[in-house]
Amino acid sequence: MSTAEKLDRVSRRQVDKFEERRRELAGAALQTLSELGYARTSLREIAQNSAFSHGVLHYYFRDKVELITYCVRQYKTACAQRYDTIVATAETPQTLADGFTDALIATLVDDATMHRLWYDLRSQALFEPSFREDVLEIDAMLERMIWRIVSRYAELVGREVAVPPAPLYAMVDGLFQQALLRQLAGQEQAGAELRANVLRLVGTLFPA
Repeated sequence: MSTAEKLDRVSRRQVDKFEERRRELAGAALQTLSELGYARTSLREIAQNSAFSHGVLHYYFRDKVELITYCVRQYKTACAQRYDTIVATAETPQTLADGFTDALIATLVDDATMHRLWYDLRSQALFEPSFREDVLEIDAMLERMIWRIVSRYAELVGREVAVPPAPLYAMVDGLFQQALLRQLAGQEQAGAELRANVLRLVGTLFPA
């Protein structure tokens, strides 16, 4: 192995370790961020609620904007991968619809504060230019995720989707955001209503 190759390998190892540390820090910070939201959270506040010092956080992230967007991107990417598994394993329209709505309700209940952070971040992007590029990229990723689900459903029923990807995503996302507000307000029927509304929406996508 040449000297250049050895240096390149060392450099890649250092990058991998740096990224691994960022993921670890983001995981520790995510709970505090999801509980307090963007406006009430600073790097110092996050440090006080984790095992890491303010200096360590500042070394790996320039500011709270970078940390928050990193955290949300990491969480939403994991969510998208979870739904991809449902799409890949579903063999009938019913199993796909059941798997999708079951996962929606589970994340609505179990991860409500995480989703609240995402909607907080997306709202902040209307005012904070530094958020916009990341928010648009995450939104586009979620739009593709919804399209993969509905496209697979269309294949299974032998029909074509009557709505383009962007408005389809907007409709599903709107239903989820409404359900999230109800869930956070303590309305026990929020999950059941979300399932019914999503299934009703799917029924309108394949007109005769």
